[in-house]
Amino acid sequence: MKQVMKKLLLTAFFWALALAAPAQVLNPAKWKGNTSVDAAKVGDVVELVFSATIESDWYMYSNDFDPDLGPNLTTFTFKPDPSYQLVGKPQAIGAKKKFDKIWEGDVTYFTRTAEFRQKVKIIKELLRVEATATYQLCSDVTGQCLPPTDADLAFALRAAPGEVATKEPTKATGINEQPANGAKAEPTIAKTGDLPLAKDTIISSKDDSVKKTEQLAPPNPSPEPAPGEVNPAGEAGGSLIGFFLFAFLSGVAALITPCVFPMIPMTVTFFMKNSESRAQAVTKGIVYGLSIITIFVLIGTVFSFLFGADAANILATHWLPNLFFFIVFIVFALSFFGMFEIVLPSSLANKLDQKADQGGYTGVFFMAFTLAVVSFSCTGPIAGSVLVQSANGEFTRPIIGMLGFSLAFALPFSLFAIFPNWMQTLPKSGGWLNSVKVVLGFIELALALKFLSIVDQVYHWGILDRHIYIAFWAAITLFMGLYLLGKIRLPHDSPVEKVGVGRMLLAIVAFTFLIYLLPGMFGAPLKALAGYLPPQSTHDFDVINLVKQSVQGGTGQGSTATRPTSLAKYGDRFHLPHGLTGYFDYQEGLAAAKRAGKPIFIDFTGHGCVNCREMEANVWSDPAVLQRLQNDYVIIALYVDDPLELPEKEWVTSTYDGKLKKSIGKINADFQISEFNNNAQPFYVLLDHEGKLLVNPKAYDLKVENFVQFLDRGLNSFKTKQNSLAKK
Repeated sequence: MKQVMKKLLLTAFFWALALAAPAQVLNPAKWKGNTSVDAAKVGDVVELVFSATIESDWYMYSNDFDPDLGPNLTTFTFKPDPSYQLVGKPQAIGAKKKFDKIWEGDVTYFTRTAEFRQKVKIIKELLRVEATATYQLCSDVTGQCLPPTDADLAFALRAAPGEVATKEPTKATGINEQPANGAKAEPTIAKTGDLPLAKDTIISSKDDSVKKTEQLAPPNPSPEPAPGEVNPAGEAGGSLIGFFLFAFLSGVAALITPCVFPMIPMTVTFFMKNSESRAQAVTKGIVYGLSIITIFVLIGTVFSFLFGADAANILATHWLPNLFFFIVFIVFALSFFGMFEIVLPSSLANKLDQKADQGGYTGVFFMAFTLAVVSFSCTGPIAGSVLVQSANGEFTRPIIGMLGFSLAFALPFSLFAIFPNWMQTLPKSGGWLNSVKVVLGFIELALALKFLSIVDQVYHWGILDRHIYIAFWAAITLFMGLYLLGKIRLPHDSPVEKVGVGRMLLAIVAFTFLIYLLPGMFGAPLKALAGYLPPQSTHDFDVINLVKQSVQGGTGQGSTATRPTSLAKYGDRFHLPHGLTGYFDYQEGLAAAKRAGKPIFIDFTGHGCVNCREMEANVWSDPAVLQRLQNDYVIIALYVDDPLELPEKEWVTSTYDGKLKKSIGKINADFQISEFNNNAQPFYVLLDHEGKLLVNPKAYDLKVENFVQFLDRGLNSFKTKQNSLAKK
């Protein structure tokens, strides 16, 4: 718990600091390397070990997933040298795997630490290897992605004489060895990229003849940083709180099931009658509640060890556990519907009951254990749902979930022991308790589809596309509403002679949700459910998107000064979402903005920027934002990770690190760093025709109203400047 509170406090402090501080150049990873052995001989094959330490809340993409998926893989470039020969390709060690809904495919990644290994054959006695690791980092907390970054590494090992290779060593076969255009590769020294180090990194082997130094942090840039409007909207800090509330409400739901609710007055009365004083009864009631919390938190702790951070990533993508959870949730739902009852062995309950009869505080603890066992048929499915929902890769979530669940579960027992008169206000047990179970069964049924959907997406079965998924949810919600109104009866249900206010209000909620789902059948985004629904691309008949494209297709950017994106420079390589038109070269976009008399909207983005896609899907798509981007601005999208090497006349020497930038991505990334002292994406900048800031730049922020205000302030600032120039 201490670790969790520490993480929450640090996250809150980071957010406050990010909001108050100007933008800055980030470098959340430090690299070092070594050889796998201390001694070897010529002819031996040794491993070069590339290790990276990654700051908390950041992750690094690995090198063993589909390179065409979207994110940038980690790659290694080796300087050819006669002392070694590469054997195979670099291998990622212990990378995690998950299905990424934005990219709609499996990605592998590292958190905290990363390790890659490359085998080399020693050709000469003094092994010398110089390599460059190119990697990409992203954060789910701040919503930022960094452009591909280079880190220089060097290895040395003095080998004992051995069987020297008789043939000339073959050319090193490192990744990205040859330029894409087939030109001859230049054997240049590996170099850092867009984030220069304060000092070149040299990583040696364990050979004492060569010293080892670790990568240093980047220096503070000399240019005055541009003001930043960085509003990170990541939800990692809030996710634990939100999950705790979800678990707490689940505990409340478990309380009002037929297995638990009748036990509240019975248990409290037992304490009152078997205590020498009211004070002792209150103490026992509190111990009873704390025992319940302890039992469930222990369950969460065991679950964390069994299915914690690493195993949970397998649970999130592999077909077998997800199919298993789907079946488990279906079984839970059928149990709640009254088809059968899930119970633990009666012998276990009897043994615990005997322990409880011993009296004293030990007996109170075993009474709590007995409650957990006896009520399992109702609490098991709910607590199990909390645990399964917690399996998302974070070790603390199962513990936090069980803490929230057990707190709600234990609270009434302690409160009614302290205030026994409150028991008179409790409603009487009756048929309404079974109705609670059935409603929970409908919810379990809906949640089961989520696990089947993951399997369907990962393996491309196509049996649960978005419209089918929504149809299932709509049908489940319809039946739940009809059940609440008494139109449907299940086993163990009492006849509904009249509909109470509570049932009526719940039915209204169910039918309201049903109405909300219906537009989704025709392609509406249903943003509130984006994390649960399959991707929009799986929708067969997206009427809303077809209409939107036809309308937007005629609007363009509202000016003859702009031209179709496909005709712009690099227009055959890049594109803008939602039918928007714009430019992908700064100078071309600047000239177009002057012709159109409009301000400039620069979108620093990347192929591998998952949060850029999220902003486009959830913020840019909003009509208020889309209208402003279409009509009020000239859009320039600058990709910071595109590897296309430009003609020599277009190369740029950086004013920030003094290095030569040859590719589109490196030139755009250097422009962002040099001009705006920022290297994270997404990053949005509003400029006038002189390239001056209109308002503070903006980063990842999923609040549409904030983005609308950002665009409006920029437009007003531009108009004010233009009016001032006109008066002169």
